[in-house]
Amino acid sequence: QVQLVESGGGLVQAGGSLRLSCVASGRTFSSYTMGWFRQAPGKEREFVAAVSLSGVSTNYAGSVKGRFFIARVDTKNTVYLQMNSLNAEDTAVYFCAAGLHPYTTVARTAPKDFDSWGQGTQVTVSS
Repeated sequence: QVQLVESGGGLVQAGGSLRLSCVASGRTFSSYTMGWFRQAPGKEREFVAAVSLSGVSTNYAGSVKGRFFIARVDTKNTVYLQMNSLNAEDTAVYFCAAGLHPYTTVARTAPKDFDSWGQGTQVTVSS
């Protein structure tokens, strides 16, 4: 497993942008599929975006496609989530996740495929 630390959350007005960052410990970051999930009050954790090894493939939830973009920089052990055109429905705690899948370039989307999780960072969008 890796240790994950998210940052970049905060309060933003509707229509604004934020960039979340997630830094991972360890020397095998490049072997992990990286993902972002979110959980709003009273709701279950939901998939947001994922990026496979070397950034070969990405996946996005339908609700964020075209507005959010995930990217990884393996030399920095970091994955980013650029969030644009934010709206109130994007308000949630955002979690970074890592899943060890060194033999596939599929960007997995199910929580069960991720075995390391960060503590989360709050994103609040005011309307």
